[in-house]
Amino acid sequence: MYADHPDTYVEFLGSRYRGKEGVRRLYNGRFQKTFVNGRNGPVRGFLLDHIMMQDIVDVDPSGTHAWCRMRALMQAGTHQSVKETHPRGHVQWWEGGLYENEYLKENGVWKLFRYRYFPFWHAEHEKGWSLTKENYIPWPSKTYPEDPLGPDEIIEQKMLWPDTRVVPFHYPHPVTGKQINDDDLRAPHFGKDASTGEAPLTLTLPEGQSRSGAGKAWESEGSVRVLPDLVQ
Repeated sequence: MYADHPDTYVEFLGSRYRGKEGVRRLYNGRFQKTFVNGRNGPVRGFLLDHIMMQDIVDVDPSGTHAWCRMRALMQAGTHQSVKETHPRGHVQWWEGGLYENEYLKENGVWKLFRYRYFPFWHAEHEKGWSLTKENYIPWPSKTYPEDPLGPDEIIEQKMLWPDTRVVPFHYPHPVTGKQINDDDLRAPHFGKDASTGEAPLTLTLPEGQSRSGAGKAWESEGSVRVLPDLVQ
């Protein structure tokens, strides 16, 4: 499912899981153990309906590298009948997020390569999103191996509701053909100048990684499909 390439990673909640071992630690470790007790399948009474939609996919001319931006809407929680047996007790929540991912074709098979998930907002079903506490999901504070299921590194880039910065686009504006201005990605307080908002989010690669095709542009149907800085 995930690429064998050494630059493979997942960015999630202000942290980065690197390589297939790091990715396995997140999905088969943290998520699988927490939600379904290590089972490779569902458990009765636990819902994690993760809808992925509005996908925009761009494949480079070589047919071996692709970018995808898509939105996620999640309904999750436990049924009251399992509140005494499931470690989450009785809980239900909504989640909305956005992916800006990259994919590689390895040995003829498309695989996840650089997976970036920005969980944009959370809301308890009863109260809605206007009363969601800040930092609804605590940021990781320890890395692997101090935390056996932790990330390989903590990163500065973090966002959770009520932070409403725009996740950068891998493609230029479809009408102007230009990259979105950094100030338009910020989310200042109402009536304040954009410069007062937090720094814009980025799709910058981690230290030690590079893009051999950076600066090049390729077109499809007369339009630049991927920002030159992101061309692999």
